[in-house]
Amino acid sequence: MLKPVFARLPESWQGAIKDGVDACAARRRFRAAERQLVAAAEETSAQCLTGLIARADWERRRPAVRRQLLAALGLEPLPPRAALAVHPAGSWERAAYRAEKFTFESLPGLHVAANYYVPKNVSGPVPCVVYLNGHWPSLDGAKTGFQDRYLWYPAHGFALLVLDPIGFGEVPGLHPGTNRLNLWHWISLGYTPAGVEVWNAMRALDWLQTRPEVDAARIGATGISGGGVMTQYLAALDERVSVAAPSCSTYTIGTQAAMGLVAQQCDCTFVPNVARMDFPEFLALIAPRPLLILGGRKDPLFPPAGFRAAFERLAPVYDFFAASPATARRLRLVESGQGHEDPPAFLRETRRWMCRWLQGREAPCAELDAPGPVPESPEVLRCTRGIPAGACNAVIHDQWIAPPPRIVPSSAPEWARRRAEILEFLRTQTFGWFPAAGTDFRTRRRPGRGGYAGDFAEFGEFEFDSEPGVPVNVRWLTPKDRKGEVPLVVWIKGPGDSVTFPDLDEFFPLLRTHAMAILSPRFSERPLSGSEHARLERTAGLAGRSLASQWVWDILRTADWAVRDRKIGFSEIAVCGRGPAGIAGLYAALFEPRIGRVILRDPPVSHFEGPALPMILRETDIDEVAAALAPRRLTILSRLPKEFPLARAAYALEGVPEALGQADSLAQALSAGKEPRC
Repeated sequence: MLKPVFARLPESWQGAIKDGVDACAARRRFRAAERQLVAAAEETSAQCLTGLIARADWERRRPAVRRQLLAALGLEPLPPRAALAVHPAGSWERAAYRAEKFTFESLPGLHVAANYYVPKNVSGPVPCVVYLNGHWPSLDGAKTGFQDRYLWYPAHGFALLVLDPIGFGEVPGLHPGTNRLNLWHWISLGYTPAGVEVWNAMRALDWLQTRPEVDAARIGATGISGGGVMTQYLAALDERVSVAAPSCSTYTIGTQAAMGLVAQQCDCTFVPNVARMDFPEFLALIAPRPLLILGGRKDPLFPPAGFRAAFERLAPVYDFFAASPATARRLRLVESGQGHEDPPAFLRETRRWMCRWLQGREAPCAELDAPGPVPESPEVLRCTRGIPAGACNAVIHDQWIAPPPRIVPSSAPEWARRRAEILEFLRTQTFGWFPAAGTDFRTRRRPGRGGYAGDFAEFGEFEFDSEPGVPVNVRWLTPKDRKGEVPLVVWIKGPGDSVTFPDLDEFFPLLRTHAMAILSPRFSERPLSGSEHARLERTAGLAGRSLASQWVWDILRTADWAVRDRKIGFSEIAVCGRGPAGIAGLYAALFEPRIGRVILRDPPVSHFEGPALPMILRETDIDEVAAALAPRRLTILSRLPKEFPLARAAYALEGVPEALGQADSLAQALSAGKEPRC
């Protein structure tokens, strides 16, 4: 009944109504895709530590979890443990302790500022607490702001080593690289500053083992916020930490995603999660060593839903080791009614934990509540007078993970082996999250004429489900009076492309000869704001994805939808797109043999420019991925980059150098019987 009424409206009114309907539909698709990201993170949490019936089950799984965490942090293999370069910076004494300050190089040029305290009037090797600072803004290092947390220890029989973090340290490096600096290539590298922080702490433990005052078998670690996260990673990976007490830093990725907290977190909080693990699995690596988890019920970053869920997932693993009541007490959760802070109750319980497990005694409350020594001025604690010559802290994010060298293949067998390695990495790592099977398409037709294009071709606008409950939009054109098979062009729209229809001039010559599917992959129907991009990209990362990796799946589903749902015979399928969207099409072609041609307009030459794909730069880059497409046709609608020597070599080895080329237009690239010119 509405169609006749709509047809009688003025054309300008029709256009305005259609635009409004389209905008509402686009918002609905956006929300559905966002919900699916949260659901993927929640599903990862739901699967965490399941299927464990006995201790032997965990012991079998444990080595793989440890390897996966090391790999995620960029610590597989561990860097070489060269002799530590230590740079003393002075000392001081107080009534309860003597202290030293120094920097050490955990790697050549990677400087860590440290303060070391030894209690007075204590004989023999003593236990040591390593305090890992969170992110306290200070020009003198974050350690200046946490003295009320750690100075109690050297006054009560503990040695103490305090480390500056890479963010807000005396010798600073970049810490919030994605959500604040748009360094999205960190996703492609699989870089997190947590890897650097954990390595720095491991080297600090190496140094402690050289100190005669320290009993190396009795080392505890603690810290709040980012320092608490590092405490948990360090204890999980280095068994020299015999006791851990992280504060305001425990979570599950499902709760972080569901509560919308991901964009607020520091880059060190999460690891590149292509293995799709959750935080309780990392904590399980600590078992059966004593672990005290402290959380505030009003903490806006690590709320109780997260730390309680983590504790509940972890507790059965600790139960596997509980041969006696003593071992059963090795895992404990303590809550406060506070926010993201260490209230007196947390300090008391952390001190009690360290006394119990490192000193073998139950300390009285009066001692635990005693104030620590008077905090020192920043000048006393400061270990440097400026950035040390040759320091690499400011660029360690570009050096921590070195992409493998790109070697031009010299023979067809050599290239075949390398190509198989690339495809295996893509299947198991970057795109390891791909569903095992596609869901039902559930195709729905939407109203629309297709503008001028609809006057010259059969037009339809459709939605279908790329994943369950995640619709994507496709505008579909087929030649009028079509007979027999036709070639299909899948055009991938990026956020910067027209929100209504691609450039008609470019597509106009194809309307008579080609079927066309103009795909708007999820989150591509409008440009994202910086905060939206940060929230979505980082939430995707929790489930081992990225926005661009989801585009690849949407493209694969579109090709399958065109074949199976539209029931049209296609003589060839080509995918094309501009910039990052075209690169997504290139990757889709590697998974879909029915795609015989890829056309890229103005492609980036490296994932350092984009798009972000999880871990991809640890194995390969765009040039080598383009090479893996050979012998299928690859055409670039711009200058053929000189940076593509691997692609040129691979196409030559395949005996089809002419299949890699350049064209001036989409029509020329697709013209039958005409090779693209090189």
